[in-house]
Amino acid sequence: MMKVVILAGGLGTRLRPYTFFVPKPMLPLGEKPLLEHVILLLKQQGFDDIVITVSYLKKVIEDYFSDGKELGVKIQYAESLRPMGTAGQLKTAEKFVEESFLLLYGDSLVDTDFRKLVQYHREKKGIATILLMPYRETLRYGFIESDSEGRLLEWREKPAVEGWINVGCYVMEKKFMNYIPDNVMFGMDEAFRDASRKGEQIFTFKAEGDFIDIGDKKSYREAYERYLKKLGKIK
Repeated sequence: MMKVVILAGGLGTRLRPYTFFVPKPMLPLGEKPLLEHVILLLKQQGFDDIVITVSYLKKVIEDYFSDGKELGVKIQYAESLRPMGTAGQLKTAEKFVEESFLLLYGDSLVDTDFRKLVQYHREKKGIATILLMPYRETLRYGFIESDSEGRLLEWREKPAVEGWINVGCYVMEKKFMNYIPDNVMFGMDEAFRDASRKGEQIFTFKAEGDFIDIGDKKSYREAYERYLKKLGKIK
């Protein structure tokens, strides 16, 4: 089974003050930090060789997981001395990967079958594959359309927006690292645009499943409520 890289080095500024003393991936979801849920899900599917990129409050993560032995996995750490953006964090793990690898963001829990994503990537033989999941959001306000004279044409009350979104899960070839500069703040979207402009084959994989994101206070609260509701169904 291929190696996994988990990005866990962000500052978590939108979750302050929660993240003043705890890095975002270590915020609790039930009795465990979110990052532990991610690692346990990976282990269930046979992914047990993990690299975690760390920076902000890295000791909290390293002291909690150590080498991963207690969870039945192997964990190594790639460190940056300052925030580097998502792609910049990934670049710090370059020396730990030798070929294809699975990439996840440490502040979200993607509950799907990663093995199907890996199989699809290998069949397509591209440089990277992005996992997509369906998403639907009902807007808070009604949309009004009018003509050039100001006459009402249509009133759409709280319309829904839906489509396929990037949930921060990829399979990549090590060659993808060539599109990320060293020691520079660099976003994943920038790396993908650069690779695409150079003619690299990039694919998307549409998956069913569920994902929990804790990007800000509102989404963290919603994620916690969804987790507790899901826990109730299991019981």
